[in-house]
Amino acid sequence: MFFDPMYFTFIIPGIVLSLWASWRVKVNFKKYSQVPSSRGLSGAQAAAELLQRAGIENVQIVRTGGKLSDHYNPLTRKLALSEEVYNSSSIAAIGIATHEAGHALQHAENYGPLWIRSLLVPTAGIGSKIGYMVMLIGLFLSSANMVLVGAVLFSAVLLFQIVTLPVEFNASSRAKALVVEYGIILPQERVGVDAVLNAAALTYVAAAISTLLTLLYFLWRSGLLGGRR
Repeated sequence: MFFDPMYFTFIIPGIVLSLWASWRVKVNFKKYSQVPSSRGLSGAQAAAELLQRAGIENVQIVRTGGKLSDHYNPLTRKLALSEEVYNSSSIAAIGIATHEAGHALQHAENYGPLWIRSLLVPTAGIGSKIGYMVMLIGLFLSSANMVLVGAVLFSAVLLFQIVTLPVEFNASSRAKALVVEYGIILPQERVGVDAVLNAAALTYVAAAISTLLTLLYFLWRSGLLGGRR
């Protein structure tokens, strides 16, 4: 099994796509991190202005450690921005910060997919840790039933990633439109915001495809999809 060529046939495309998506994020973020916005707002100020203009006053904007660790937590209503986004007045920082503010807008409007994703977090965590191992053990034991059990658990990860797609795309769409509408950046500066957020969105697509290919491999290898055990 360690030299199974079909493993690479299924898995390598997902790995390549994920690496390419990550590379695009790094390239675009680095490029537009060096382009200051005309108004000179920092990422934190841009997010605050977007929220204020949208009538949202109960969200706290805080710093967080790590590189590109920016996120919005609907449970605590905190919008956490990494240092390179919080303090920077670059187009890249404003794009990332307002994208996270877009999640706060979703929360305020009770955007369905956002709540579904939040509910799926515990299940996806269990599926990612246990599901893969159960499938792997099932292959070693030549137990299609065990692989199937693992696949059901691992499917929770795929479901989470699929639900994540509209959540992330919608947040980006809101940010792209509102940063110009609210005058946070100039219309001609939106090309940089688009480049950064489109590259980030691709990472979520790549993750879902990679998970799907992994799931299909185990099902095929166990004989559940017609492959040889």
